[in-house]
Amino acid sequence: MNASPPTSSRAERTALIVLGCFTALAIAGYGYYALHPENLPATGFALRFYTISFGVFSQLHILVSFLALAILLVRRTGARWVPALAAVYLLSWASEHVGTGYGIPFGGYGYTGLLGMRLGPRVPVLIPLSWFIMALPSWVIARAVLPGKRLAPIVLGALGLVLWDLALDPAMSFLTAYWRWEDSGPYYGMPWLNLVGWFATGLALMSALSVAGRGGAFDELPVRWMAMFYGLVVALPLGMLAAAGSWLAVATTIFAIALTGAIVTVLRGGSVVSSGTTSAHTADAAVAS
Repeated sequence: MNASPPTSSRAERTALIVLGCFTALAIAGYGYYALHPENLPATGFALRFYTISFGVFSQLHILVSFLALAILLVRRTGARWVPALAAVYLLSWASEHVGTGYGIPFGGYGYTGLLGMRLGPRVPVLIPLSWFIMALPSWVIARAVLPGKRLAPIVLGALGLVLWDLALDPAMSFLTAYWRWEDSGPYYGMPWLNLVGWFATGLALMSALSVAGRGGAFDELPVRWMAMFYGLVVALPLGMLAAAGSWLAVATTIFAIALTGAIVTVLRGGSVVSSGTTSAHTADAAVAS
């Protein structure tokens, strides 16, 4: 008999709380200072900090998110998640490297200097890390809501990344300048080809996670925690869009997520996200029932 999965620890709960507080702080700072520079104190320190704040907060949000996820993964899987990190990092870096150089598969774009040092000439070091931060929760959730399937969770997990980008791109390339498109597109300057690129890259990442998880590395990850983590990461661009009054992007993202959840719920005939884990035994039992 398998041992019961560990209950949620104080460290895991604290990790979510810290990420939520940091996200709220970043949104508040963007809404109060970035959108209204007149609110800045008339001091040299405030002005100097403002000039670097866009880079500091974006990089810290990726790092805080990764640390929160790593706390859960280390406790639940030991070091078994590291191959998945390496696979997702290399695949996403390759996709971004080709994308920024040749416009495939996202369309032509380039990163500014706000995301820090780069791995190679064009891709910031933190960008592949951000792919992993959302790829793994998308995979865990998809696998939990479509138990016993092989291809369907890969497709749904890739779609989870696309849903994130519906808010991410308007916030990070339209409201701010973390990357710039060579040709302006219809959705807040983003070309529709970008969503195709996200889905294609997502399929590759979900396939890699499927292979990396065959040994049971992700079987005991809590789905509810992962869903909350996913929501907190999405909350940053959504909050920025709401603060700026970009309600079309907010409504589009929320509607797309809700619609996806409703469709999956109808197909399953039940709840989308359970409070348990993604164990293979749980999935098999669900299919048998």
